Amino acid sequence: MGEKVVAGQFDLSDRQRYREKLRSCLTGLERLLAEKRFDRPKNLMGLEIELNLAGADGMPKMLNAQVLERIASRDFQTELAMFNLEVNIAPHRLSGRVFDRLDEELRTSLAYADRKAGEVDAGIVMIGILPTLDRDDLVSSNLSDVDRYALLNEQIVAARGEDFTLDIDGVERLSCTSKSIAPEAACTSVQLHLQVTPERFAGVWNAAQAVAAAQIAVGANSPFLFGRELWRESRPPLFQQSTDTRPPELQAQGVRPRTWFGERWVTSAFDLFEENLRYYPALLPICDDEDPLEVLDRGGVPTLAELVLHNGTVYRWNRPVYGIADGVPHLRVENRVLPAGPTITDVIANAAFYYGVVRALAEDSRPVWTRLPFEAAAANFDAACKHGIEARLTWPRRGRLGGLGEVDAVTLVRDELLPLAEAGLDAWGIEPADRDLYLGVIEERCRRRVNGATWQAATFHRALDLGLGRDAALAATTRRYRELAKQGEPVHSWPVGLPEPVPTA
Repeated sequence: MGEKVVAGQFDLSDRQRYREKLRSCLTGLERLLAEKRFDRPKNLMGLEIELNLAGADGMPKMLNAQVLERIASRDFQTELAMFNLEVNIAPHRLSGRVFDRLDEELRTSLAYADRKAGEVDAGIVMIGILPTLDRDDLVSSNLSDVDRYALLNEQIVAARGEDFTLDIDGVERLSCTSKSIAPEAACTSVQLHLQVTPERFAGVWNAAQAVAAAQIAVGANSPFLFGRELWRESRPPLFQQSTDTRPPELQAQGVRPRTWFGERWVTSAFDLFEENLRYYPALLPICDDEDPLEVLDRGGVPTLAELVLHNGTVYRWNRPVYGIADGVPHLRVENRVLPAGPTITDVIANAAFYYGVVRALAEDSRPVWTRLPFEAAAANFDAACKHGIEARLTWPRRGRLGGLGEVDAVTLVRDELLPLAEAGLDAWGIEPADRDLYLGVIEERCRRRVNGATWQAATFHRALDLGLGRDAALAATTRRYRELAKQGEPVHSWPVGLPEPVPTA
């Protein structure tokens, strides 16, 4: 959705032409795959982090335009709402001391952005959902002043035809409505990209789907929304409901939501792009002048612009990406499972765990997706979002008997997935010092049963016990979170609670 989109009206002919262009793009993708036109293996990874702006009081600041003007860097971009930013890190080769380099780049970039935000009395907060957000913050008037966001909101609202319903039943229950997609902006994520060859795509995507629940279990960091304590990772249900174009009748018919986990293992990237066309009507039927099949006939590389745009409006947790670099097409798996934060060390630890375990599982002689029903992987994902590090997951048993068993997420990660991640990072050529440092962070979270979500919840309840009201406790938790995050030590080492006594109400 990074294109420059000019808001406008669409008529029936626009939608018909777009549908035809999508079919041509899909045929073009099929030809590119058949002709083996894609880039050779490069072991490239990329990283994007969505960020929040908050004041010294912990409350959101609607100032992203002013902050971006001061940052003045192409690495930082707008996101959906005025309290959001996104930082993009250039692709890196997965080898050597790559994680150490990422750590240094992120620390430099975010420290600079935080200083610039300070010029307008704001600061950067890297967290899944800012606990102090209120319903009045997430309204259409607070969407970023960018054409594509206004148009996307307009089209999703029109497709929905009525208010959006948010209903999340967790530790507490949230039930409310929204007239726009603005609540989606509460979700700030980390996106991990991995460039793969067509031959490796299905294995990497399937592996990423299988471990998504484990990623959430150890990395959950979004327990609050609108003053309520919900799921340990509340982003997935919030994202699905705030972008849901289906009225209740279509939900009852089993029509698929635009934000979804999926419903099957795949054999090719083509499967996912084809599903997008088969299941999802266009939200932004904007066509360019390229004829992808004519470009292919001339020996060129088509941009497949309509396919790329449509793919950007289907919110899979592991998304296929088609791109072109230096005139050569490539495929990427974009992992969108993780929340932002709490610290740079935590983000890189989550990345190291993901890249390592996905490599090992994708190359396993008995792939996990041949032994784990897809429905079980989807149920695991929901369980991890609800319960975080305390989740219990279904997983194939080891040994001759095989079959499926239920296991604590921390036991699965510590005993089975971390050794796989270690082997995967070795296969990437990661330096042992980096491997051990960052996987050690994941191991410590498992040992202590601590992640960002558990720390937020425990500190919030400690503040309530001290006599603070709910809003004041959430604000104090946010301020303490930001303070500890700036110190940079990983979240498993953070002391629970507030740093100083607070007056009782």
